[in-house]
Amino acid sequence: MNILDKIIAQKEKEVAERKSLYPTKLLEKSIYFPSECVSLRKYLLRDDKVGIIAEIKRKSPSKGMIHEFVSIEQTSISYMQGGASALSILTDGEFFGGKNEDLTTARKFNFCPILRKDFTIDEYQIVEAKSIGADAILLIAAALTPERLKTLAQFARSLGLEVLMEVHNGEELRSHLNEHLNVVGVNNRDLKTFNVSVETSIELADDIPNGFVKISESGISNPETVVQLQKHGFKGFLIGEHFMSHSRPGAACADFIQKVKKIQQAR
Repeated sequence: MNILDKIIAQKEKEVAERKSLYPTKLLEKSIYFPSECVSLRKYLLRDDKVGIIAEIKRKSPSKGMIHEFVSIEQTSISYMQGGASALSILTDGEFFGGKNEDLTTARKFNFCPILRKDFTIDEYQIVEAKSIGADAILLIAAALTPERLKTLAQFARSLGLEVLMEVHNGEELRSHLNEHLNVVGVNNRDLKTFNVSVETSIELADDIPNGFVKISESGISNPETVVQLQKHGFKGFLIGEHFMSHSRPGAACADFIQKVKKIQQAR
C-alpha cells in the first residue's frame, strides 16, 4: 500500500465512526451551515493579490513533525495580513495532526476563503466541511473514480461550496475533469515516491482548460518559482511546509509575497 491507500483506508474507518457520533442532521444545525461561502476562485483571480494559498499543518507523512504547537488564531490572521489570497487548513488528524476545530478557529478570525484540506471520500465529509466553516473542499483524483469524484463535486456545489480537484498526472486530469469543479490543482509531489518536481505543473498547464482556475501545489519555496508558474497560467500557489517550517509562519508568508511582487515589478 502506498501512503494514499493507507490514508484512505483510515479515512473510511473515521467517517463511519463520525457518522454514528455526529449525524448529518446535527451538523446541519451549525451556525456556519446556512452561511454563504466566500469564493476561492474569485480571490485567486484578484489583481491585488499574488495567489498564495497559505496552509496550516502540523506534520506530514513525508516530513514528520513540522510545527507541532502552531497557534491557529495567530498564524491564520498573520497569513491574511501578510497578503495571502486564501487559507488551507489540514483537518486530518492521523497523518497530518489537524482537527476540525482548527478550521473553525480560523473561520472565527478571518473573512477570506478557507479550503478544508482533507481526504474527502463521502458526502458526509462535505456536509461536515460546510458545518465547520469551510468555503471549499479538496477532491483528490487519485483517491476517487471519475464518476465518484463528479458525484461528490456536484453535491458540494449544491451546498454552495467550491471544489478544488487535485491531480498528479495527465491521465488523472483527462479522466476526472468535469463541469462541477472550480479550481484544478497540480500536486508536484508524487504520492508513491514523495519526489517533488515543479515541472509537473508546467507539463500539465496547457492541458487544463481555461474555464478552470489553475493552481500549483507542493514544493514551492522560491518566489521565482511563483513568477515562472504565473507565465504558464497558474493563478494559485498552495504553500504549507515552507511557511510552517519557520517559527513565525505568517512573517515568512508576508516576506515571500513581497519578494514575488518585487520580481514582478522588475520585469
